[in-house]
Amino acid sequence: MTLLKESFIYQLWLCLLAAYEESTVHRCLAACGAWCSRQIDGSAVLGVLCREGAVAQAWPDSLLCRVLTALVNLPASLLHLLYGALSRTFADSFFARLAFRLGNETAIAQSWVIMLLWVIPFERWNNAYSLVGFALLLVLFHAGAMHRGEDFRLDLRSVGFYPLVLFGAMFLAVAFSYAPSLSLRFLFYHISAALCVLVTVSAVRSGEELKRLAAGSSVCVLVSSLYGVWQRIQGVEVNASYVDLEVNAGMPGRVESFFDNPNTFAEVLIMLLPLTLALLLCAKRTVSRLAAGGVFAVGAVALGMTYSRASWVGIACAMVVLVFLWRPKLIPAFVVVCVLCVPFIPTTIWNRILTIANPNDTSTASRVPLYQAALNVIRESPVSGAGLGTAATQAFIKDMNLYHGKAPFVHAHNFFLEVWIEAGLLGITGFISSMLWNIKRAAHTVRHCGDSAARTITCAACAAMCGALVCGLADYLWNYPRVMCMFWFVFAMALAGVKVCGLESGK
Repeated sequence: MTLLKESFIYQLWLCLLAAYEESTVHRCLAACGAWCSRQIDGSAVLGVLCREGAVAQAWPDSLLCRVLTALVNLPASLLHLLYGALSRTFADSFFARLAFRLGNETAIAQSWVIMLLWVIPFERWNNAYSLVGFALLLVLFHAGAMHRGEDFRLDLRSVGFYPLVLFGAMFLAVAFSYAPSLSLRFLFYHISAALCVLVTVSAVRSGEELKRLAAGSSVCVLVSSLYGVWQRIQGVEVNASYVDLEVNAGMPGRVESFFDNPNTFAEVLIMLLPLTLALLLCAKRTVSRLAAGGVFAVGAVALGMTYSRASWVGIACAMVVLVFLWRPKLIPAFVVVCVLCVPFIPTTIWNRILTIANPNDTSTASRVPLYQAALNVIRESPVSGAGLGTAATQAFIKDMNLYHGKAPFVHAHNFFLEVWIEAGLLGITGFISSMLWNIKRAAHTVRHCGDSAARTITCAACAAMCGALVCGLADYLWNYPRVMCMFWFVFAMALAGVKVCGLESGK
């Protein structure tokens, strides 16, 4: 590190920074940034977006919240009573003390579970792994709750009302499904996601634990991205089912890492890359900054190699939201940097971007009959939908003859439409409400708390959610259950970040 600081490049960089600080460009950008901050603080639009609704405000103190919290914490309360009755026995037991110690560090254990689960290759993956992993974390959490009081309990208050409505709608979607037997399997995927949210929000209690979880997800970014780069080096065959060979002539094969599909790999990156960038922004040591920066750079390169247009738009949205929430005064500088980077975009990526609105692109055109089929399902069954899971919707659409495209119907290729046709009106209402509520809370929190690792990670998680939802306008991110768990993990990181920011500020 000393050698780096004594190098010519480092000294030149310091000189450039010093010159920039005294330059007219810096003063202009600083003035523009200050103006942006003033507009944000006094914005009526932002005030509406950040204001918490009456239902969300009433939830923490409501009778329903207290009753549900008592029910989900009943095992912990009974275990605590057992510990009180046999405290000497547990105190003399090495294994009991070990279990209590591990239970206290559930968030750390979760970071390891994330690292282990999310780097398993697709051909060796089993969706039961997520359910088993988060169920074991729940058991571990109860081990920690056994010898502690009410300060260590499952936190439904922070999970919120709207996510509970959404998860409840999933059970109803199975009960009223067109094919209940096909839907039941998908219910377990949503249970895995619900356990992920519950354990994450309840176990995380400090900024350091948030950083550990973000680091665990960064390991997934590093391993999968390195494998994606290796695929490019080895050569990837162009798959005609992934790209229109006429409109995208000359484009190389799309890397998919170990996620079986390039779009899926790109969706993983747009959700986890902002968390990696947050580690870079809140790192205190130079080595940590270099490590996080290197992981982010490799992940960004791999994202480009996926040639996933919706994900590119999603990550662009995520970066804009991250800058907007983290440092609004940097927005002008961010715009300038983005414009300066345009000439350096590789030709194949630039040509791929230009096909986004091209009606001659078969990938773009094929979505029209998919959207029409989804809208037909909504017309046929607007309240209950077709049933939870893509299998039930496929059966419904086939039997009702609602799809008339050339390629087989897999899903609606739209996050919001697919949730509606699977979970019905209550499901889509709960989904949109959950997303808006979480984003609003995160935005409001980071605007009214001091700088900290928790604030930075909350900004990143909120930005990742925005990017994923924008990407979801052209794709369905829950098509792979493992990606669904990643989505809800990011959702839970935003909730946990708001909770930690509140603890740090004494609220």
